[in-house]
Amino acid sequence: MERVTRLIAALDTADQCQAAAWAEAVAPHVDAIKLGLEFTCAQGVAEACRTAAGSPLFLDLKLHDIPNTVAAAVRALLPHAPAMLTVHAQGGAAMIQAARHAMSGDDRHKAARPLLLAVTVLTSLDAAALHDTGIAGGTRQQVLRLGRLAMQAGADGLVCSPHEIAVLRDALGDAPVLVVPGVRPLGAQPDDQRRVMTPAAAAHAGADWIVVGRPITRAMDPAAAAAAIKAELHL
Repeated sequence: MERVTRLIAALDTADQCQAAAWAEAVAPHVDAIKLGLEFTCAQGVAEACRTAAGSPLFLDLKLHDIPNTVAAAVRALLPHAPAMLTVHAQGGAAMIQAARHAMSGDDRHKAARPLLLAVTVLTSLDAAALHDTGIAGGTRQQVLRLGRLAMQAGADGLVCSPHEIAVLRDALGDAPVLVVPGVRPLGAQPDDQRRVMTPAAAAHAGADWIVVGRPITRAMDPAAAAAAIKAELHL
């Protein structure tokens, strides 16, 4: 069965009016809306869900704490019904297991349980930055190590840079849902992303979802920018 790569628009702003305008503009051309720490800290989770304007919400909070605290946070988020929710894989197997158990332990939420996604290595980090934190072996080795741990602990999928899609598919097959930030159309600025790839290349490598932020939201016409990226995915 041919893989279909879907597009998530990342609306990185603290301004509710700006986020709502972007969401309305791009909704016909994207498959989900991502709101993360910047917006949620400024406006709250309930407002994030309203701002998504009916599109599936990727709530990218990258939860990372002791297992009990992460489980409690997940239970608090479930009534808001995000489609996807992130934790940091580096929090360890027990933390990921606690998050998954919190999602699965309440019958009211089983039908609409979010996808539990484990963030492997941030796309702003490269091998040198990892080395500075005491992690040797480079990004691919660390992504694979954390990817295996997260999937064994009950994650539905992984967040990885485009450069690690192939190594995860080779090692883990089709099981993980791979959500891939660090995607930039040709000619776009990489900004603070270190490990980037074009939408078509990320789709060809095996991404299930790509996440694109500033190339859409900084465009003169965000709707047209989103439509062009979506069209590239289907070439």
